[in-house]
Amino acid sequence: MKHSNVNILLLVILFLVQGIHIVNGQNSKNDAGMLLKVENFQKNINGKNVNLYFLKNDNINMAITNYGARIVSLCVPDKYGKMADVVIGFKSIDDYLKATGVYHGAIIGRVAGRINNGKIKIDDSTYSLQLNAGTSHLHGGSYGFHNQVWNVKSNNDTSLVLTYLSKDGEMGYPGNVNVDVTYILNSKRELIIDYKATTDESTPLNLTNHAFFNLAGEGSGSIYNHLLTINANYICPIDEAKIAIAKNYKVKATPFDFRKEKAIGKDLIFENDNQQLKLAGGYDHHFIIIRNKKNEMIVAASVIEPNSGRKMEVLTQEPCLHFFSANFFKGADIGKMGKPINYRESFALETQCYPYSSDSKLFPTIILNPTDKYETKTIFRFSIVE
Repeated sequence: MKHSNVNILLLVILFLVQGIHIVNGQNSKNDAGMLLKVENFQKNINGKNVNLYFLKNDNINMAITNYGARIVSLCVPDKYGKMADVVIGFKSIDDYLKATGVYHGAIIGRVAGRINNGKIKIDDSTYSLQLNAGTSHLHGGSYGFHNQVWNVKSNNDTSLVLTYLSKDGEMGYPGNVNVDVTYILNSKRELIIDYKATTDESTPLNLTNHAFFNLAGEGSGSIYNHLLTINANYICPIDEAKIAIAKNYKVKATPFDFRKEKAIGKDLIFENDNQQLKLAGGYDHHFIIIRNKKNEMIVAASVIEPNSGRKMEVLTQEPCLHFFSANFFKGADIGKMGKPINYRESFALETQCYPYSSDSKLFPTIILNPTDKYETKTIFRFSIVE
């Protein structure tokens, strides 16, 4: 009997030791039941070490890699208390490196979106950026912020601060830009992304996070039944090259009207008839957020997945929200859950400035000057609806 008690005690101690080992991140298992192994993210890329970092607060937990400052995993409960990973991602750094979809969960910079012909004009100087999307420069170029190894400034259970120095001439941009991005999980079931940047030379800057969401959980199928609300009266229409050309396209009586809650898939049946849906291959547009004051933190959008009851609100200080309905995924990449990442099985809601334009009469400028400080926040707030 004494031997049995000793054996039980040894098993308990072993279990506790293994639990500590897991919490410290050597083999961290998130609440969705999916195993993310730190060693699968430990790699040296261009002389810098990549790793995986875990945050947890209340009943939300997430994983972030410093490769591209990416959200790898974000697990939240449904109305029954069941956890699911609502961000699309991969189980290893090698999967990210070989993926056909290169922006999953990443910080995008220097400039989110497309720049026509890759030309930017600052005062009397014109700069040529890399063309990585036909005749356009897209999301900072092929070696933009999403494809860089960020430095870890600080890390604790609920926050991670990442920094990156974008050197003068990177992808054709002028000036040295220092960027700080802080991920915070608070006790209000909120994920806060705090952006800060400075430059030593005038340069355009428009940062965002490019997480793809499915509130039913990664690999759960179509997002068509997700109920979306966007606080916008106008979008920025695009041309054949997907370049934003104006800011006066009214959403009223069009498929872009999400002022009242509507299923994402409801009006996609008109994508062969509506010119803007046709040009973009679905939703891939800037929505201009209704606000009373500049830099005011307001709810720009909300999404509900009816079966799980998960609700996500997107709060931002930015003037625009880019809604993308994952129109181009073809199942070539395999996500964390071992399932293909398919067409319209996720969505992105990217908080950002107006698109870049050298014409200040078309869109407000996004030029950051050496005397300026770039500071903005985005909040993803999670809750449950019955």
